[in-house]
Amino acid sequence: MPKSASDQPTLAPQRKPDRDVSTPHDTQTVVAFDDNRAASTLVGPYGQHLALIERRLNVRADSRGNHITVAGSRDGCDAARRVLETLYEQAARGRDVTQGDVEGAIRAVLAQGSLFEFDAKTAKSQFEEINLRKRPVRARTAAQDSYIRALKRHELVFGIGPAGTGKTWLAVARACQLFERKEVDRIILSRPAVEAGERLGFLPGDMREKVDPYLRPIYDALYDLMDARIVERGLQSGEIEIAPLAFMRGRTLTNAAIILDEAQNTTSMQMKMFLTRLGENSRMIITGDPSQVDLPNGQPSGLAEAAKLLDGVEGIAQVTFAAQDVIRHELVARIVAAYDGVAKPAAARP
Repeated sequence: MPKSASDQPTLAPQRKPDRDVSTPHDTQTVVAFDDNRAASTLVGPYGQHLALIERRLNVRADSRGNHITVAGSRDGCDAARRVLETLYEQAARGRDVTQGDVEGAIRAVLAQGSLFEFDAKTAKSQFEEINLRKRPVRARTAAQDSYIRALKRHELVFGIGPAGTGKTWLAVARACQLFERKEVDRIILSRPAVEAGERLGFLPGDMREKVDPYLRPIYDALYDLMDARIVERGLQSGEIEIAPLAFMRGRTLTNAAIILDEAQNTTSMQMKMFLTRLGENSRMIITGDPSQVDLPNGQPSGLAEAAKLLDGVEGIAQVTFAAQDVIRHELVARIVAAYDGVAKPAAARP
C-alpha cells in the first residue's frame, strides 16, 4: 500500500520546474510504493505520466525508485497523491496504465474534491464499467460515466459530442457486452457513407470492399474489444453486420444491438427511417458530432432534429459530451475548444 507524508517544508528542487509554481504555501508530499514494478508502470515511459500530472495539476513531481516526491500548492499535492495512489492500485493489479487512464484519474480526483476521505481501492467503483471477456472498459470522465449508465438503463441512447470523447468506442463495447451475454443475437453497426453520396458503384471490389473505408473506425473498435477470431466468425455468419445506412431501409431489427455512428450526416428522413427499424428486444445507440456535418449546404442534420424532437421521451436517453471530455489526447481537447471559440461568435453574427 502507498504511504504518504504531507505538509513538509519544501526542499530545494533538483531540477528547474517547467513553470513557476512556488507560492508562500508550497508543500511537499512523498509517496512511497511497495511494488517497484507497479511504481515504474504508473510513472510511464520516460516519465510521461508524471509529466501529464505536472501539467494538469500545476505541481512538480520527481521519481526516485519507488518514491515519488510532489511539490506545489497544498491542494495540488493532495490531488497528485490521490491520482498516484489510484494509478498504483491499477498497476499493482497487473493492468497497463495509459495516458487516458492518467487523464481519467485526474478528472475523477478533481471532480471528487477534498470533501471526503480518499481511498484508492474504492475510487474505481465511482465510475461505471463495461465488463468484457477481453478486458474491462471503464469510464474516464463524468460524461462517460453518465453515458454507460444510460446505455445500461435505456433501449435508445443518443451520444452527442466532439471527436475523441469515446462515444462510438463505448457504444461498441456495450453492444459487445450484450452479445457476449447472449442478451442479443447479433450486432448491427451502420454509418452514412456521405463521402460517396451512398453511391458506391464506382469503387472497386464487392460491396464489403466498397463500404469498408467508411466503416473502418467501427471495425477498429470491434477488434479492440473482442477476440479477432470471434469477430471474423461473427462477420462470416452474419451475427455481426456492418453496413451503410442505406441498407437499413425496409428492415425490422429484432434481438439486436444496433449502432448508428456519424449520425450528424443523416438527413431527417434517413434518421426517421433508422429509428423506426427498432424491433423487439433490441437496443439502439446513435452517436454523432454536430460540429462535423458533411451534408450539402442547406441540408439540416437528422441528428439535431431527432435530439430536439425526442428530448424527454420515456425510454430514450441523451448524453452530451463537451471538449473537456476528450480523452484521445490532451491537445485534441484544446483543438476542439479553439474551434468552438471561433464557431460560436460566428454563429452569433446576423
